[in-house]
Amino acid sequence: MSISRNELLRGFDGLLQPERFKDYGPNGLQVEGKPTIARIVSGVTASRALIEAAIDARADALFVHHGLFWRGQDGRVVGWMKERLRLLLAHDISLFAYHLPLDAHPELGNNAQLGHVLGWQADQRFGEQDLGFAGPAAFDSAAALAGHVERVLGRRATLAQGDGGRPIRRVAWCTGGAQGYFEAAIAAGADAFITGEISEPQAHLARETGVAFLAAGHHATERYGAPAVAAHMAAEYGLEHQFIEIDNPA
Repeated sequence: MSISRNELLRGFDGLLQPERFKDYGPNGLQVEGKPTIARIVSGVTASRALIEAAIDARADALFVHHGLFWRGQDGRVVGWMKERLRLLLAHDISLFAYHLPLDAHPELGNNAQLGHVLGWQADQRFGEQDLGFAGPAAFDSAAALAGHVERVLGRRATLAQGDGGRPIRRVAWCTGGAQGYFEAAIAAGADAFITGEISEPQAHLARETGVAFLAAGHHATERYGAPAVAAHMAAEYGLEHQFIEIDNPA
């Protein structure tokens, strides 16, 4: 089966409601491809490697979390940007990208899906634009929590902590580069906060407040929302879908 590109765009917009968010770039259709779509490839970032893999998979559309265009970037189509656009346009592939709306969806988004794979059910939202999730957990220590996250995500994490023996009864999380949400997580009553990245101030805050901070990887924490949303839409419209993982150490 196939549907029109515009109908698929309306489906994504209706599900993710991008108009609700103040974001860092355009959400929705970023590159216009063929007018009908039968096969979607999803991935985390619209890198050249993912675009080439989508071409090999004979995709009509690519659905990602990190698109091509961001506020404040150099607007010239040169170098790596030219090459990515050239490949998409040459093969008539539409690029759909949703950033904060994909983080925030209560069931299919990055935060909801990360909670699902880690075994947590959110009962609270916090932080700017309600992007942070929080819920109950049961770990004897921050080190035990870190071990669980590393086993599930399959990569090493960075742990900053103050009170190493403090049991973890409530976790907060926000995928990607959400280290700036740490203070809001503390205010929300979390014993630990999980995100993708750490900056210098968070280690001091962890030591001074006793709340553990865990950086588990930007890519590693954000690789679940895009395939969940794309699979949902493919099932709804009778389309083919394939998630393609392009590994990233960040």
